[in-house]
Amino acid sequence: MCRWLAYYGSPIRLEELIYKPSHSLIDQSLRSKLGVETTNGDGFGVGWYVGGEPTVFHSVDPAWNNRNLRNLATHIESQIFLAHIRASTGTPVQESNCHPFRYGRWMWMHNGSIAQFATLKRDLVLAVDPELYPFIEGSTDSELMFYLALTFGLGDDPPGAVARMAGFVEDIAAAHGVPDALQMTVATSDGERMWAFRYSTARHSRSLFFSTDVRALRDLYPDYPWLQHASDESRLVVSEPFGTLAGAWNTVPENSYGVIQEGVDRMGVFRPRT
Repeated sequence: MCRWLAYYGSPIRLEELIYKPSHSLIDQSLRSKLGVETTNGDGFGVGWYVGGEPTVFHSVDPAWNNRNLRNLATHIESQIFLAHIRASTGTPVQESNCHPFRYGRWMWMHNGSIAQFATLKRDLVLAVDPELYPFIEGSTDSELMFYLALTFGLGDDPPGAVARMAGFVEDIAAAHGVPDALQMTVATSDGERMWAFRYSTARHSRSLFFSTDVRALRDLYPDYPWLQHASDESRLVVSEPFGTLAGAWNTVPENSYGVIQEGVDRMGVFRPRT
């Protein structure tokens, strides 16, 4: 599987997120504690927004060994980051298979899998809007899930579109006799808000955590430097906690989703729609 982080908040340099924490995403690429694999070395990707438009940097190198990433991370600053380290579930190690994926103003990344993807792939692909199909570049189930969500209305109703995507995958799997069809933690953003989802057909989803409200953390750790200049809106969603700071991390409940936005963040129950 994979590991990822999603950040929303005051502008921050990428290195603060992926290099500096004690159990940063780079450390997780070598020493994951909660993933299916300890090592996630089948490429990586980072996405951020410039003038409201998503920009991505992908490489098939292991994240811990890419000098360009190290250099860029000291200079790139953004209010939204999606970063992903990949452990392939069978599709090729190539740049077009690295997350996050983008279309229009949207970015998307995923940890998990569609069971027996090769068996289900044809039926799933044929459901993609013909106007969107030419933009699929890679061969992963993750990118196909993105384009199915776009087909089912991601731009208008992200939770509903992801629910329809998940329900469609499960329906196709049931028709083929494939059990426990879907395993997913997903992050997606339109550059203004960010959504995160944790769901699996088997009700035993991959790990996912969200950071405690910054105002509460300031009260707990008044001398912690980053908390003093982080905005009240700042929030992280991660596959694994970055460290052992007590009270800093909370488990995303099974079968749920959340939206991170200016003002009050929200969390709700996630149910696939047929």
